[in-house]
Amino acid sequence: MPYVVVHKAFIIYEAILSIIRVGVKVSVQASTNFRMDKRIFFILIIATTLLFSCNRPTVYIPGAPDSRGKWYEPIPFGMAYVDRGSFRLGTSDDIIEGSNNTVRTISVDAFWMDDTEITNDEYRQFVYWVRDSIARKLLGEIYADFLITEDIRGVPLDEAKINWDERIEWQDPEYQAALEEMYIPEEERFAFSKEIDTRKLVYDYYWLDYAQAAKRGNSYNYETQSYNGTIVTNKGVEGPIENRRSFLMHESTPVYPDTLTWIRDYTYSYNEPLTLKYFSHVSFDDYPVVGVTWKQAKAFCNWRTKMYVYSSSRINEAPPHDYRLPTESEWEMAARGGLQNCLYPWGSYYTRNQQGCFVANFKPLHGNYVADSPTNVTTMKTGSFDPNSYGLYDMAGNVAEWTSTAFYEAAYDIMDDINPEISYNALPNDPPVLKRKVIRGGSWKDMAYFIRTSTRSFEYQDSAKSFIGFRCVRSSFRNELQGR
Repeated sequence: MPYVVVHKAFIIYEAILSIIRVGVKVSVQASTNFRMDKRIFFILIIATTLLFSCNRPTVYIPGAPDSRGKWYEPIPFGMAYVDRGSFRLGTSDDIIEGSNNTVRTISVDAFWMDDTEITNDEYRQFVYWVRDSIARKLLGEIYADFLITEDIRGVPLDEAKINWDERIEWQDPEYQAALEEMYIPEEERFAFSKEIDTRKLVYDYYWLDYAQAAKRGNSYNYETQSYNGTIVTNKGVEGPIENRRSFLMHESTPVYPDTLTWIRDYTYSYNEPLTLKYFSHVSFDDYPVVGVTWKQAKAFCNWRTKMYVYSSSRINEAPPHDYRLPTESEWEMAARGGLQNCLYPWGSYYTRNQQGCFVANFKPLHGNYVADSPTNVTTMKTGSFDPNSYGLYDMAGNVAEWTSTAFYEAAYDIMDDINPEISYNALPNDPPVLKRKVIRGGSWKDMAYFIRTSTRSFEYQDSAKSFIGFRCVRSSFRNELQGR
């Protein structure tokens, strides 16, 4: 029993301390008579060694303090902190519209948010990682150096890991032959140009469906040691819960953006230059990525979480939560910047500053897309305008942003008032109305109404648009654990 073990440990400590006390007392007496018994001296040395060499007992001690030390949360690179708070969700800032809509006072926990939308350069790293991981797996079938099959002790691994230290020579004819299936088929090539087939760049990952695990009727029976209830996979197949892995959902998401969206969205416009170069050319590195679906945005968040964890060398650098898309309420709270009853993130009822200049990238005048910026017609570099009070850029205009929330017209009437969220994992055969996701912030093509902090709109989760991007958030324990 732990109490007995603890009691014995304290008896040993008390015995050692008694020996030290006796040794010290005898030593003092001996020093008075100018001589010391060698036996007492050795007893003192042994007792001291035992005292300081004994490890703390690895048993439960009631009331003992935790020895893991104080945890801290470093500031994530490129993210701004949004402290917990409450605000009035909805169109309370517009007297006319507010009278026709439900307005809710809600509370939201603290979180981190990207200070800008995800850029082409940032998303391109995701695409390159997927490309390189597929290539290394193929090369590993011929060249063993591209895969790690043993751990540092020489024990074979159950599943081989990618060796990222081995360099890929893309121009090497032997490597190209091994990677032949990654290239566009010869009969589909233009001018015999050998290029990577972006249709092959698919990101595979898994996620736990906690919503179904918590569903009424789904539980673990300790008597029969089996699960009760059923579960529906993300492919729409329903079946019994076999084990814990039944709640694990598999996703295979093509990651390359739909560059044709610039032409598809505007049939009678000449947007071929943007189709050809917007995602690939270095001059657009700092522009927000567009042409990504809701599922692609989710896949990026999953990849970003894995990359952060893998690159962390200390436990305090590992995030306590995953990167994800913001909920609709988180997005609006962040956009308001701590201000109440303001139409726009900059805390004003107007889209111009005191000098008469527009303060966001949107469509300020009919047909005049350059009135807000003489240098751009469509998107602009992220962070081109001043941030709001939280340090967040482009929370109005530039590109609209995906949220994790399912779009439902009566959402404000049924949602909770603490961390409200309505989510739905739409299945392939579900009707389109169930695939609607909330987008926020408005874009470069929208007029002033759509860039208000309270204006909500939607798009279908499997659609890609030239005016929709995204940014990531991460829940935070910063206040609780850092004593701010």
